[in-house]
Amino acid sequence: MKNNMKTALLLGSLAGLMVFLGSMLGGRSGALLGLIFAAVMNLGSYWFSDKIALKMSKARPVSRTEAPQLYEAVYRLTQKAGMPMPSLHLIPSEQPNAFATGRSPSHAAVAVTEGLLHLLSPEELEGVLAHELAHVRNRDILIASVAATIAGAISFVATMARWGAMFGGGGNDRDNPGGIVGVLVASMVAPIAAVIMQMAVSRSREYQADALGAEIAGRPQGLASALRKLELMSQKVPMAVNPSAAPMFIVNPLRGPWARGASRMFSTHPPTEERIRRLEAIGARTGYLS
Repeated sequence: MKNNMKTALLLGSLAGLMVFLGSMLGGRSGALLGLIFAAVMNLGSYWFSDKIALKMSKARPVSRTEAPQLYEAVYRLTQKAGMPMPSLHLIPSEQPNAFATGRSPSHAAVAVTEGLLHLLSPEELEGVLAHELAHVRNRDILIASVAATIAGAISFVATMARWGAMFGGGGNDRDNPGGIVGVLVASMVAPIAAVIMQMAVSRSREYQADALGAEIAGRPQGLASALRKLELMSQKVPMAVNPSAAPMFIVNPLRGPWARGASRMFSTHPPTEERIRRLEAIGARTGYLS
């Protein structure tokens, strides 16, 4: 519940930031245009996020005969969770990783890398797949797509605003209450704030998917053990992936060792050590410690 409220607040803040940026550029009419722009971008994310994500990761659909272990594991988990069977996809990469996409449980896809199938034990694989199914049940893919789209739109509008302010002046002060200085400040601050909020949404949903995934799998230790391996291998084995797709994966496919300090605000994923600690705490409460 806490994570859900936090996510709703962050998404609302992103939309509000879009409206604020519009108002700085053009008063009430600019705020209205910002709101309409955010709504249109969200609608596009709702319908096309799954196709875009699968194409960016070069994932291809696989059948039951091609990947029987993967299919059987997902089938067992969906039956246990009372969820529709998603389409399954394989990513041609040796880095062990996975993501889920789709606007709803009935329009979902789970994609795993070849490296994931080679590295994990059956229990660890089920832990990862349960985590991805938790994202599907929570509609996290849609939430993340909306957050990313609004943040991207804010960055685009801010860039246009800077060019307009530098070459066209600040406009009429009745329509633009901040003047040229206000436009320049807003256009520089808004994209940074948007990225920070987008990353906070991503981290919050990862914690929640870990908890629900542990419940679906029935043994949090499988996911905890898998995260240890994935954390190590993500730092050793490179993966060719579009940076905009990195937040979808169970561990960040692009980073090296965990960076401390201010960079945490810009991280797409929470610290793996903290995720493991929380899973072990769930195991302690439920009696599954090994």
